[in-house]
Amino acid sequence: MPFELPALPYPKDALEPYIDALTMEIHHGKHHQAYVTNLNNALPGSGAENLSIEEICKNISKFSAAIRNNGGGHYNHSLFWQIMAPNAGGIPSGEIADAINRDFGSFDKFKELFIQAGANRFGSGWAWLVVGNDGKLAVGSTPNQDNPLMDISDFKGTPILGMDVWEHAYYLKYQNRRPDYMNAFFNVINWKKVNDLFVSVKK
Repeated sequence: MPFELPALPYPKDALEPYIDALTMEIHHGKHHQAYVTNLNNALPGSGAENLSIEEICKNISKFSAAIRNNGGGHYNHSLFWQIMAPNAGGIPSGEIADAINRDFGSFDKFKELFIQAGANRFGSGWAWLVVGNDGKLAVGSTPNQDNPLMDISDFKGTPILGMDVWEHAYYLKYQNRRPDYMNAFFNVINWKKVNDLFVSVKK
């Protein structure tokens, strides 16, 4: 079955004032849709026709650049929409909060490292919070539409939080002020969803 653009789990203006409605409309309806369309066009004859997007990412070295770029774009954005929510942000609670304190020392230290990962990514890419094979949390970044599931990635793990630092994610509102966008992003993180993903990865 061809991949499909997932619906936003909230109205496109729901993340105002931190992420504006026009950016959400273009980012979801144009950019993500293009990744889905181009991924589906690249699938025939690739050997990836019956694989999940996660399986494609984990075996990405076997596939074309078109599948790597567009498959990564589809996976990354599908997670991105889910880990944001209106009336969210704040300090996490539950098992993810305990793990953040255990592995980073404090939430503030985690936030500092996460924003640093996004700020230091030259050009386009993503900042990630992942669960490693050892069960510990780690922060890092990947270029372009790569992600930590990919077998070619220098930074590996199971993503539970991703922040898009491509200019299309923030330029209409923040122009070249990436740090302002990254700080604003912390007001829309859906920590309940991140906690659910963490718990499911641990099982």
